[in-house]
Amino acid sequence: MTFIKTTEQDSNYNNLEKKELLEILSDMNREDKTVPIAVEKAIPQIKALVTQIVAKLKNGGRLFYIGAGTSGRLGIVDASECPPTFGVSHELVVGLIAGGDQAIRKSVEFAEDSKTQGWKDLSEHDINDNDVVIGIAASGTTPYVIAALEKCNENNIITGCITCNDKSPLALTAQFPVVVIVGPEYVTGSSRMKAGTAQKLVLNMISTSTMIQLGKVKGNKMVDMQLSNNKLVKRGIDILKSELNIEELEAENLLKTHGSVRNALKNFKQK
Repeated sequence: MTFIKTTEQDSNYNNLEKKELLEILSDMNREDKTVPIAVEKAIPQIKALVTQIVAKLKNGGRLFYIGAGTSGRLGIVDASECPPTFGVSHELVVGLIAGGDQAIRKSVEFAEDSKTQGWKDLSEHDINDNDVVIGIAASGTTPYVIAALEKCNENNIITGCITCNDKSPLALTAQFPVVVIVGPEYVTGSSRMKAGTAQKLVLNMISTSTMIQLGKVKGNKMVDMQLSNNKLVKRGIDILKSELNIEELEAENLLKTHGSVRNALKNFKQK
């Protein structure tokens, strides 16, 4: 099959500048509704990738996201949310972006075009064959990401990807590709839109299902979350009240004593 970059194809809408605001918003929303359906079709691919991730993390490995631009930022966001949500180390899930941390807020020109920097960035973390690396690129053609995955393959490191173009170079490079075909963007080529939404949904699925498989959720509760603000402390108290059928003061004291919801649940002694 010939590689066609659908994320760059002409929008299904035209003369956007002449449209009324309500029409613009409604059209965008109509397009956005198609994204979860596209993600659903990729669930078997997501399952195959997560299976590999869980096996490696259970054996002491780590998960790396690597991308450029919007894709890189989405990976960093997902990685950064794992420690507070699931109480894991900041080293367990790591997000890397072309151009380094400065590229999180401001675009770094031509950073995504390097064919050597991606592997250098991974090497700074002592990447090894116990880890998993997921390349994120809506286009599936980003040199920084593709070259990094090629080096991972050479070094017997499991590779996955999240892309929105079928048969793209990235999809063909990754051992466990996740391809979500969202079609042309509302604004032609603006892959931060539907493609970005698709990538965010897939990242949510990968990290959350992995953490569930690793035992970081009990029932449907985040029992290992970091109690880093008042909202999360209140959530922890509410979980203890519900799970243990106790009053708020007792739940608050339990949480203070044991430092986490999991430890409080484990050490609770019924009167």
